[in-house]
Amino acid sequence: MTAQLSPRDITGNLPALLAFIMLAVLVLTALLGPLLVGYDPLAVDLDSSRQPPGRTHLLGTDNIGRDILSRVVHGARISLGVGIAASLLSLCIGTVFGLVAGYFGGRTDLVLSQVFDIFLAFPSLILAIGISAIMPPGLFSAMLAITLVSWAGFARLVRGMTLSLKEQAYVEASRAIGATTGRVLFRHILPNALPLLLVAGSLRVGGFILLEAALSFLGLGVQPPTPTWGSMISLNRMYINSAPWMVLFPGLAISVTVVSFNILGDFLRDKLDPRMQG
Repeated sequence: MTAQLSPRDITGNLPALLAFIMLAVLVLTALLGPLLVGYDPLAVDLDSSRQPPGRTHLLGTDNIGRDILSRVVHGARISLGVGIAASLLSLCIGTVFGLVAGYFGGRTDLVLSQVFDIFLAFPSLILAIGISAIMPPGLFSAMLAITLVSWAGFARLVRGMTLSLKEQAYVEASRAIGATTGRVLFRHILPNALPLLLVAGSLRVGGFILLEAALSFLGLGVQPPTPTWGSMISLNRMYINSAPWMVLFPGLAISVTVVSFNILGDFLRDKLDPRMQG
């Protein structure tokens, strides 16, 4: 049995509450920010080049006069979108293969486990770079690369949980009364594995955002002039001494987002993982 999660649990945990508020602000900013910020993130104004933060431009401008605040806000859409979408896609793919490997066992489990091991044998960043390098750079390529390097980890986790859950008395009773394989998997095993999958997915979103930023930094993600946090750091890193705000604010956005997801993921693990109870 897993612990129940209530709003009081979040409000009673200050770090988790702050992380939740920060992520809510980031999501709302990504959705509504472009309507509230008064500058086009792609508009070039050479007369306003490298202006420090001030009343006109709250976070300053870059080397060709583009407003940093509007670009950070616009980049939040891509970074959060890629991180959350890649987490959901890899979680869905990994869940299907993990259920199949853990439930059927035998040769099926042996073959799929070897496939998992092949993907897990490579460092995530190196494999993502290799996959992105053979595809046209862009949003879809970055999302696909992150999904392909992460699904095996979820599959390995689901396989382990399935091996344990399929030996439970309620699963054996369901099979004994003639329940189909699909009913056993999706009505009995998967619902009991979902809380831990939620924890695993939330903990990985921050890593996926970092991975997307790394790909954009290397020029393998979304291409300029579309702003992303990683590409903003890459394009402006040469001005870090003379105009540090050009790198500081996108880097701060990455840091706050990743830390918030990690804190919230740790909170969910403490509340939903039965091994953490007591």
